[in-house]
Amino acid sequence: MEWDFTPEDVIKGQAAYGLENFRSDLANEVRMNLGGTLDEEFRRAFAVIYDLCYWLATGRDFESFLAGLGEAPEAIRLAKSVHEYMDSNVEMLGAILQRMIMQRVESGMPLERAIQGVAAHHASVVGQEHFHDGGS
Repeated sequence: MEWDFTPEDVIKGQAAYGLENFRSDLANEVRMNLGGTLDEEFRRAFAVIYDLCYWLATGRDFESFLAGLGEAPEAIRLAKSVHEYMDSNVEMLGAILQRMIMQRVESGMPLERAIQGVAAHHASVVGQEHFHDGGS
């Protein structure tokens, strides 16, 4: 995806771009790239791609993501095919998460509680949509 602002702008609070915006933009990009696939195929592809971005944005490595997919050959193929194109998405999602944590810390919340709060907020936004067991 491309933006008119940088991840640094998001971290500094100079761009109002949040988790819901990112997920919506990523969904649009996935839908555009998949063409006329069925809703279930789109949902699965989006879930794998989003979980991959989240996994990498939270500092975990690609090989452990693949291992977590277990016996899901379609998901593994998809993750391998998009991995090299996800750098800017991973960086932006990381910036969004960092900003969310910083906002909580700036309001007086201890860092560990801020991280837990962001994780809980993330889980509520993602809901039951994610495909990868370790993705939230």
